[in-house]
Amino acid sequence: MNTHDLAAALFTAVYEADEDAVVRQLCAGASPESVDEDGQTVLYLAAMTDDPGVVRLLLAAGASPDRLSAGSDSPLCGAACGGHTEVVRALLAAGARPDLVEEGGFTALTWAVQRGHAPVVAALLAGGADPNRPGPTGESPLVTAARRGSPGCVRALLVHGARARSEALTEARRRLTVDVEAELRAGLERTHGPGHEYVTHRFPEDGGVTVEVLLLMDGRPSSGNDQQTGHAAIVTLLETSLSIAAPAPELADRALRFGDPDNDDWTEAVTALARRGDEETFRAAALWCGDGANPLRQAFGADVLGRLGAEGGPEQDETAVRPFASQSVPLLRELARETEQPLTLRSVVAALGQHQDPTALPEILGYAGHPDTGVRRAVAVALCGLVPASHAEGIARLVALAGDADRDVRNWATTALAVLDTDTPALRDALATLLDDPDPEVVAEAARGLAVRQDPRAIAALERLLAEEKPDSPPRTTAEEAVEHIRDDRVRTLLSWTLPRRRV
Repeated sequence: MNTHDLAAALFTAVYEADEDAVVRQLCAGASPESVDEDGQTVLYLAAMTDDPGVVRLLLAAGASPDRLSAGSDSPLCGAACGGHTEVVRALLAAGARPDLVEEGGFTALTWAVQRGHAPVVAALLAGGADPNRPGPTGESPLVTAARRGSPGCVRALLVHGARARSEALTEARRRLTVDVEAELRAGLERTHGPGHEYVTHRFPEDGGVTVEVLLLMDGRPSSGNDQQTGHAAIVTLLETSLSIAAPAPELADRALRFGDPDNDDWTEAVTALARRGDEETFRAAALWCGDGANPLRQAFGADVLGRLGAEGGPEQDETAVRPFASQSVPLLRELARETEQPLTLRSVVAALGQHQDPTALPEILGYAGHPDTGVRRAVAVALCGLVPASHAEGIARLVALAGDADRDVRNWATTALAVLDTDTPALRDALATLLDDPDPEVVAEAARGLAVRQDPRAIAALERLLAEEKPDSPPRTTAEEAVEHIRDDRVRTLLSWTLPRRRV
């Protein structure tokens, strides 16, 4: 087979993501630097199609990680633009220059920030990319990330010392008042002209919501653009980095913008307020908890009270008493008794659990059978480390929650049972029953609880987990921790040498 045919066969193998065929063609003499008729390198193709296995094979065979495809396109930039994190890591590990500039003045970091690919941004920065290298327009990466609305990109850049924080804050604040959908449509109209039909999608991403607007031609998507909307979280992050303390009501309004406790707008506002740990913040949170007409604001207030004074940074003593615990716990207990709103209950129960005050057990246990999954999950989390060894009702509730239909509820309840400071035949039997759970994380927690109590029923489960679960996966990590509790030297040694079986 001649050089042209070998290259064509190698490209076909890469297009088909067939690693075995790639190896065969390389062994047959195909060059890992092969190009097609358009000058595209085979490594660039593999990077663009997000095939880290093939990328590693080509690199190991001698492909240059920095060779430009068609004389203009960097494999690292292509992978970064597409959000292909594992490919980016493979290229960096092979020596790709993180700040290589391709045609047009773009670097991989510029592409990743513009597209809001936070994991790629983090990988590039860890690999040595300059967090302050401007893009082709002269704009700093942090300002670009603030405009994009990606809290994850902003966090990664801040961790690595990105500058232009005041400029980024100004941009993020400006974006708070922008109608994202209208702006995206206007941008498409400037390019394609007015009078077209559009369709809008919204989907969760990077701790927030991404808005996508597609222009339709003959009923089919022809062009489109998207924008993340985490600007409120970004404002809070940048204010914190600049030691700016926004008024508590303003932070609450940011949090409630989308009304989602899992949204970064909410969680960053809670974190910023909880760090303050002062009387003014306590009074504001208490006032929000009393707003019975607004369950969302009550939930936000409870989240703040649950963490108030516990966010002091790495220097804070984790055993220190929270400054407003004696006032917060009674208020939260009262709210738990009065509210019927599931959203508020989730936050209130979670906050009581964070305070780890046994006096709140009656209120927490009272919702163990609540119909809302989120409330039951909050109960299971709250009970971890809180149930006394002699508390029969608490143990019974945990056993019931360990049989819940929701995997997260079962996992947390099993963890709470495993860490109980007691050892009874009934508790061991309850844990042993959970060894047949379909979720390996639940099985691992149950096995750990049995191993701590030297119950031999843990051994077969641990052997199975160690053999079947992937390295560094949560179930295997828990199983490895459990092995350390086994006192029998022979059994512990055998288990510690159990390697994952290769899965076909």
